[in-house]
Amino acid sequence: MRFGVTILPEHAWSVAAPLWREAEAMGFDHAWTYDHVVWSGLPEAPWFGAVPTLTAAATVTERIGLGTFVSSPNTHQPVAFLRDILALDDISGGRFLLGIGTGGDLDSRIAGEDLSLGDRVARFHEFATLLGRLLSEDHVSAEGRFYGARDVRTLPGPVRGGDTGDRVPLLIAANGPKSIRLAVERGDGWLTYGGSAETDAGWWELVARAGRAVDEALAADASGRHTSSSFSRYLNLDSAPTFSLDSVGAFEDAVGRAAELGFTDVITHWPRPEGPYAGRRETLDAVVAEVLPRWR
Repeated sequence: MRFGVTILPEHAWSVAAPLWREAEAMGFDHAWTYDHVVWSGLPEAPWFGAVPTLTAAATVTERIGLGTFVSSPNTHQPVAFLRDILALDDISGGRFLLGIGTGGDLDSRIAGEDLSLGDRVARFHEFATLLGRLLSEDHVSAEGRFYGARDVRTLPGPVRGGDTGDRVPLLIAANGPKSIRLAVERGDGWLTYGGSAETDAGWWELVARAGRAVDEALAADASGRHTSSSFSRYLNLDSAPTFSLDSVGAFEDAVGRAAELGFTDVITHWPRPEGPYAGRRETLDAVVAEVLPRWR
């Protein structure tokens, strides 16, 4: 099992920088931040851009993966976004993890959009497909309903190697079967928050159902790009009613359940003093000292 932590982009950099350094020093495999204009969980809070935040984090860390959780068509156009992606991956020395998803309702409204949910999902599929091509090809042309590209040069092109080929890993957030198929067909891994439920048991059932849909999509995919064992699966533990860092026992129980369901990576959140993800720093320290070593 690999472990990640999300640091919300709510702090001035003088406060945030030590958190990113600590996340690496604690031994987390990857660290993430939200990519929103405004997050509905903290609509009145200060908020900073994801790409500048991760770029700054790259300069104060050396090893840890750095990811967007998640970028969306609400705030990014694929051709222009490519330049930010390539720059961030280069500055981080090939540590960038590109998480993408449909995006939230609030950002969509703030941007003045009036798209139905179906249209937003359709736009995301087009967004993901074009981004995948831009990350893998040169001289890219496309004509779609939402996006176009005309002989786009993608230099400097690949800036890394590894088991994803040469491109930045494209991790696609999905809960429903259609988007899960997209993650398998176009992505290098799958991200999920499971869905919304009133009880922990109900939430884990949603997670298990999504996992079964991934298994089915992998079995049906004729491209041979992935196998069930090689396809990375990332679970946001903190959409469950119980915050994963509520206690050491809660975290270990969540990790065990995720492992049983085939997840390769789990992601928690840096505890906040109040509101969303309220928790104690002492619990995070204990989890790092006691739980992470047992599951690696």
